[in-house]
Amino acid sequence: MLLGLCLAANGFGLVLVFSATRYMNSNRSIIIQSVCLLLGVLVYIAMSSVDIELFTERSWKFLLAFNILFNLLVRVPGLGTDRDSGNLNWIQIPGFPVDIQPAEVVKLTFTFLLAYQCARLQERGISRPSSVFSIAGHTLFMVGLITAAPGDFGMSLIYFFIFVVVAWTAGIKKRWFVLAFFLIAVLITGVVVLLILRPELQEIYFVRRFLVVFDHLTGNPDTLYEQTQEIGMQQTRSILAIGSGGLTGLGFLNGIQTQSSSTWALNARSTDEIFAVCGEEFGLIGCVVLLALLGGIILRCIWVARRACSLQSALLVMGVAGMLLAQVCINVAMCLYIFPVVGITLPFISYGGTSLITMYAAVGVVSSVKMRSLPSWLRDRSNL
Repeated sequence: MLLGLCLAANGFGLVLVFSATRYMNSNRSIIIQSVCLLLGVLVYIAMSSVDIELFTERSWKFLLAFNILFNLLVRVPGLGTDRDSGNLNWIQIPGFPVDIQPAEVVKLTFTFLLAYQCARLQERGISRPSSVFSIAGHTLFMVGLITAAPGDFGMSLIYFFIFVVVAWTAGIKKRWFVLAFFLIAVLITGVVVLLILRPELQEIYFVRRFLVVFDHLTGNPDTLYEQTQEIGMQQTRSILAIGSGGLTGLGFLNGIQTQSSSTWALNARSTDEIFAVCGEEFGLIGCVVLLALLGGIILRCIWVARRACSLQSALLVMGVAGMLLAQVCINVAMCLYIFPVVGITLPFISYGGTSLITMYAAVGVVSSVKMRSLPSWLRDRSNL
């Protein structure tokens, strides 16, 4: 069932990628995405046959080193490339047909380690300060590494959300989440006060990406040009495309912005803004179908987690579910102009070889846990 849902979502994604790249008069993107689909299925089959618990237990030191070093490759001269995005998110291997995004791959191995760490800490108390600081320190280190090395703030949000879901599932007491929420609120308040006291900081491009969304949501007339024609132009075009689709859409290959090659058309339409392509050409009905497929994948992951044979397996699968949920929510929020553009793709839908293969690897892990789940007559004894 899980593989079927993924293939259905991916098939819909291929249709959208084909439409979004048709204006380029080249089939390269759809060919690469199709090849990555086939590779992804092979990776899914391979991962579903691996005992991830045993692998992580024996290789956790190697996985930790891999997570650090692989992300640092983007800083190696001649390997790291920014694809004109301003962030060194990819490594470019000479002769290899596609670029690789290390942070995409590492988010899965990070989930392996986090689930293993939480399961081991259960023995001495998961809510003890030493346990919480250990888990939080691991996460903050990876978030800091990804923010500093490739400069990928969006991906660091995904890592943080995986941590929240896994920590909550592991049973960390609510008081720690309340404390974390308070500290984050204090940090955000401090940043806002700093921006007010030093207005020149508001001109930093990264800061403007957040402020333009706030201005848009509050209807600030003083920055209307910036909201629609400058930093906010990509999201303005996105909501216009979604709105023009109406209930049933303009029709496949008939989207005005999707099929246009002009400068005012959708930007990043095959990656970040592919949800807008769906809204323009397939309307509200198409968007509901797309979200239903992705929602089905996430719910299936949760169903598998509830029947896992061990806490570590359950935490691992919930981490995958959290990863998918975070990406879906952030990508759709970007397209609806309620969250800044941070370069997060829509799982199984957006164009991107590394992302697609990693997603198939992740759901392959879920299938591996499903194959080793407890029979129904033992589920009530899973805590023994």
